[in-house]
Amino acid sequence: MTDVENTPEDRGTVLAERRTNLAIKRSVIAAERTLMAWIRTAISMIGFGFTIFKFFQYMNEESSVASIRHAETPRNLGMTLVAVGTLALAVAAWQHRVFLKDIGESQAQHVSSISFVVAIVVVLIGLLTFCGVLLRVGPY
Repeated sequence: MTDVENTPEDRGTVLAERRTNLAIKRSVIAAERTLMAWIRTAISMIGFGFTIFKFFQYMNEESSVASIRHAETPRNLGMTLVAVGTLALAVAAWQHRVFLKDIGESQAQHVSSISFVVAIVVVLIGLLTFCGVLLRVGPY
């Protein structure tokens, strides 16, 4: 053994390691907050798109179809909003995972991140909603 291996760590090194660990934790928490903001945005877009679709579907049922010029426009707008919200959240979740990998956080530690799990669930709901509006199937 050399003298370097036997030398106890000095106070400056210990403090620097502690600050580095705290900085990594702050970065992880900031990434979680960013992903939660994307979740809120995606839920708003998916919900607003679905609401537009259902509102105008109800309006079409109540009035004659011949009186509406572009009957498919609300459906297309609703599907676009659902698709954009779902795609944006999927990309944000992927970017979140890449960021955590880049800063050196272990994958095992963040596999069960609540915000990541919620993001995946919302992406699945968005896909189901998009398919339901597109194919006009389901309880919609």
